[in-house]
Amino acid sequence: MPSNDARTLLHAAVPTLATGAVGAVVSGVVAGGKGVIGAVLGAVVVVLFMGLGMLVLQRTAKSLPHLFQAMGLMLYTAQLLLLFFVMSLLKNTTLFDFKAFGFTLLAATIVWVTAQARHYMKAKILYVDPASGDTAGAAKSGSAA
Repeated sequence: MPSNDARTLLHAAVPTLATGAVGAVVSGVVAGGKGVIGAVLGAVVVVLFMGLGMLVLQRTAKSLPHLFQAMGLMLYTAQLLLLFFVMSLLKNTTLFDFKAFGFTLLAATIVWVTAQARHYMKAKILYVDPASGDTAGAAKSGSAA
């Protein structure tokens, strides 16, 4: 994994896991042990879904860079639909508190997306490779004479 992607993953996963920890504490106070299990599971699901999504986008960017933006939008939509599907499957479970799971999953998703967007806005990532350009051609293109 390139260092920019690893940094993005780190800058998104750490606040998300911290949100999961806060959710686990709050859920533990409100719903007891089953609330803690639900909150931890919610945070883990978000980190897994969004982390795997980043890996898929990284591979897409390498092999099909012209499809990167469309793939990102499609992947994000698919992740949200898959999260709703997982929530509908686990709706009637008695293994953990579903409300704690749902609220932590929602909070962790919002934190992940916000942290990822913040990191991309602050990152200084080159979008043009300065070493790959033809310097002679670049000098000609700037003047008409």
